[in-house]
Amino acid sequence: MLALIPALAGAAEVTATLDRDHVQLGETVTLNVRVQGDTGGVAAPDLRALSQDFQLLGTSQNNSLSVINGKASSELTFGVALRPRHVGVLQIPALSVAGERTAPLQLTVAAPNPAAAAATQRDVFMESQVEPAHGYVGQQLTYVVRLYYANRIGGDAPPPPQVDGVEVSALGKGLNYDAERGERTYHVLEQRYALIPQHAGQVEIPPVDFQGEAADPNDPNSFFGATVPVSASAPAQTIEVKPVPADWGGSAWLPARQLSLSLDGWPTAQDAPPRVGQPLNLTMNLQASGLSYEALPALSLPPLDGATVYPDKPVTGNRQDGEWIIGRRQQSFAIVPERAGTLTIPATTLKWWNVLTDKMEVAQIAAHSVTVLPAVGAAAATPAAPAAAVQGEVPAATGAVAAAPSTPWRWIALASLGLWLLSVLAWWLWQRRRRASSMTPPAAVRTSARSGQLAFLAAARGSDPAAQVRTLLAWARAERPAIQHLGELSAALDDVAQRTAIEALQQRHYAAAPSHDAGANLAEAFKRGFAWRAAAADEEPGLPPLYPFKLH
Repeated sequence: MLALIPALAGAAEVTATLDRDHVQLGETVTLNVRVQGDTGGVAAPDLRALSQDFQLLGTSQNNSLSVINGKASSELTFGVALRPRHVGVLQIPALSVAGERTAPLQLTVAAPNPAAAAATQRDVFMESQVEPAHGYVGQQLTYVVRLYYANRIGGDAPPPPQVDGVEVSALGKGLNYDAERGERTYHVLEQRYALIPQHAGQVEIPPVDFQGEAADPNDPNSFFGATVPVSASAPAQTIEVKPVPADWGGSAWLPARQLSLSLDGWPTAQDAPPRVGQPLNLTMNLQASGLSYEALPALSLPPLDGATVYPDKPVTGNRQDGEWIIGRRQQSFAIVPERAGTLTIPATTLKWWNVLTDKMEVAQIAAHSVTVLPAVGAAAATPAAPAAAVQGEVPAATGAVAAAPSTPWRWIALASLGLWLLSVLAWWLWQRRRRASSMTPPAAVRTSARSGQLAFLAAARGSDPAAQVRTLLAWARAERPAIQHLGELSAALDDVAQRTAIEALQQRHYAAAPSHDAGANLAEAFKRGFAWRAAAADEEPGLPPLYPFKLH
């Protein structure tokens, strides 16, 4: 078993991808098999299972090594150029590499475009395509432009289309592959763009032009620089953009191919139940295919009964899968229970439009409930005594009691009186000693409180709210051991400036509030020590609110 540990630690991760999942018959596609981790001695995969549906045009191998934060990682990539043999949905089976198996893939092969075959009399020509050809306002469409050239050419790549009222952004860095058109082999430069219409109606995409130079195949010296000017133009395209449905309502318009909404971090049955004052950290995730994160709504939780919600800074971003934009929003929350009992987070719903099925759908996070325990050290409620015990009721005398032998009650009464006097004397001596000890605290207690104050003032001048909370509570407990959290400390203070400083500290610690000159204000409020509040004689004992403020 010990001998297997190094092998398990360096186990390789194997993935397989295609540079495109839709091609025309005669075009080539590249299969990339990547091995990450332990790439030493990894052999190329066995490709014989592909020969039935594909013609293998060639293979390549690339090995890379990177070091990030002192940790080295290697990646080995096997590239395989494939040309489909027939039209249809072709399967690329799982391949065995480095002791692992890749996931199977699918490739859709369409019949050749007759219009493209008619253009094969030229050495350079272009194609364009919009997927899909119609959509809604705000929906992402994909515009594809391809440049075909039979001989070596030079010049700038075709520019992106310029369309009024449409946001245009490139999807990836472009693809290079080979294709057959009319029994001729062409090199292809393909670029995809995301189009997001901003208004309804008919949108015209103008032609995209290419100007360059190509080697003259009839000139024997063309290798040394003899060229001829060439040009090509991708045909114009027209798309129909539909408006937002009239009955959509006032919620955000979200036309997407796929949308998911989730809430992670909720305690499971194996986790310890949360307690009052302990933050419950949850993360809400929203992801949509065909929408950028700017179009997604901000994430939030409703006000909760019995808890305060502190949102963290949101995380947003876009990524691409080669054809579609995938937008993502992530929002973390610190939920601080304020009382024991059942804490419930209501269900969260989000309405969106599925552009694949052309109908409305609803993403939902189900309601969650959890039992919150009292804070550590909180006194449990004592049940009321029965009325009979309080009033000193006793059962009525029976004949057995009346028949009991007589007792020297005078001696019992005198003994009880003596014990009562001794109890009063002991209580008076104990109270006197307690007052004396409270007036002159031991040197160890004074030293602990002083060191706690110095540690807090040093932390207050820094920028770490967690360290400030920790050192402030440690200092307070050195003087008042019963203090459990900042809520109790604030309630025990009589100085408004100190309570305000504690409130600002809680907001910085749990809600990431701005902290301009926060350290100086915090140190100034407590530099003379705690201003403890004198307890009122008729004050009922109880647990003060944990966080006496709400975020809005």
